[in-house]
Amino acid sequence: MAKRSQAAGGSMAPELSAMLREQATLMAELDRRRRTNLLADYRPYSKQRDFHAAGADFRERLFMAGNQLGKTLAGAAEASMHLTGRYPDWWQGRRFDKPIVMLAGSESHELTRDGVQRLLVGPPLSEEDWGTGFIPKAAIMATTRRAGASGVLDSVTVRHGSGGTSTLLFKAYEQGRGKWQANTVDYVWFDEEPPEDVYFEGITRTNATGGSIAVTFTPLKGLSGVVARFLMEKSPDREIITMTIEDAAHYTPEERQRIIASYPAHEREARTKGVPSLGSGRIFPVAEESIRVEPFEIPKHWVEIGGLDFGWDHPFAAAACAWDRDADTFYVTKIYREREATPIIHAAALRPWGGSLPFAWPHDGLQHDKGSGNQLAAQYRAQGLALLPERATFDDGTNGVEAGLSDMLQRMQTGRWKVFSTAAEWFEEFRLYHRKDGRIVKERDDLISASRYALMMKRYARANNGKANWNFTARKVL
Repeated sequence: MAKRSQAAGGSMAPELSAMLREQATLMAELDRRRRTNLLADYRPYSKQRDFHAAGADFRERLFMAGNQLGKTLAGAAEASMHLTGRYPDWWQGRRFDKPIVMLAGSESHELTRDGVQRLLVGPPLSEEDWGTGFIPKAAIMATTRRAGASGVLDSVTVRHGSGGTSTLLFKAYEQGRGKWQANTVDYVWFDEEPPEDVYFEGITRTNATGGSIAVTFTPLKGLSGVVARFLMEKSPDREIITMTIEDAAHYTPEERQRIIASYPAHEREARTKGVPSLGSGRIFPVAEESIRVEPFEIPKHWVEIGGLDFGWDHPFAAAACAWDRDADTFYVTKIYREREATPIIHAAALRPWGGSLPFAWPHDGLQHDKGSGNQLAAQYRAQGLALLPERATFDDGTNGVEAGLSDMLQRMQTGRWKVFSTAAEWFEEFRLYHRKDGRIVKERDDLISASRYALMMKRYARANNGKANWNFTARKVL
C-alpha cells in the first residue's frame, strides 16, 4: 500500500509542478498587462473628477491643490486619454476624436523628467520599464531623446484610437517662452506654476485649434500673475478647482494631522489646502480649523433661517443656518450652489430643507426676470419657498456689505461663527475670498453672500422648521 502511495505521489509531482508554472506564468502576464496599461485602472477622487469634467466647458483650467494629493497624477491621466483617445465610461470632460499635438512640461528639464515624463512614460532611467506610466506601452510607437541630459525625452509618438498618431513634446520653463513656440497644438499641460510669459505662449499655441490649457500646481508663490488670472479676471473660458488634504482618501486622519503639522505655519495652507497666500488681502484671516465643526442634530430650541444669492452665469447659492441664541453662535449647516438653472430647479433642491424655512434674499431679488417679467423673489415664492417679505437688511435698515463681513469676521474671531464640515464648497470660497487694491473681489463669493444675508436677517429666524403658515410680519426673534 505504501509503495503504491509513493508511486502515485511521484506521478503527481510533475503535473503539480507544471500547474504551478502555468499559474505563475499567468500571474506574471496579468501583472505585466496591469503595469503596462495603468490608465485602465485610473479611478479619480471627486476633486480630480471635477477637474476633468471642467474641460468640457472651460478652455483654461487650474487644478490648485496641496502637495502629494494627486494633482500631477490627474494631469497625467487626462493627458494620456487625449493622446490615445482612450476615454473611460465615466468620462465627462473634453474628448479628442482624432490625434493631437500636445506640449507638456515643468520648471526644468529634470523636473519635467521626474514628474510629467515619469508619470506618462515610466521610470526615466529604466528604458525597459517605459510603458508603465499612464500612456499604455502598446500605444508608445517611438521616442526621441534630449541630448546631454540623462533620461530626458524630447518627444513621444503615441498611437491614437482613431488610427493615427499623436505627438507629445516635452518642454521646460527654464528654456523661456521662445522654446514653447511650437506649431499650433491642441493641448498644453503645465505641471507646476509657469511664468506668465510662458503661460501666455501656451495659450497662443492653442488659439488656432481652440485647444485646451491644463495647469496643475501647489500655489507656493502666493497671488502670482497666473493665480490672479484665475481668481480675479472673470472669463467664461476659465475655471479653477481646488483640492485639500481632506479630499485625498489615501491618507488616514492620523496621517493628515501628522502631515499638516510637519509644514511651517506660513506654508501650511498652500501645501495642504492648495490656498495661495493672500496676505493682507484675505478677507477672513482666520484658521479654517477654528470655524469647522462636525455636523450634529440642531437642538429644538435653536432657531433657523436660510439665505439666497441669486445668479445665473455666476452660480445661484443658498445656505441654511442655525442660531444658538443663548451663546449667540451662528452655524452654516447646509449649502446649495448651481449655475445656469431656473427657480424651479433651485426650489426643488431646497424644499427638502423644510417647507417653512424662512429665506433672506438680496436687493437684486426685486429685479425683473427678462423672460417672465416677474420679480425673482416672487418666482421663488411661487415655487413654494418661504422668502421673507423684504430684502435683507440689518436691524437699522442698512445693508452694507462691509458691515456684514465685519460681523462675520468678528464672530469667527470670537468663536461665534461655525460651519459644518460637510459644506465643502463654502470652505472653497472662504479660502480664496480676498481684496485687490482694498476692494472686495466679487468672485466666488456666492455661498459666503447667502450666509451673510441669513446673518443679517437672523431676527426672523424661527424654531421647529417644518410647520407651515408662519406669519413673518407678526413676530420676529429678537
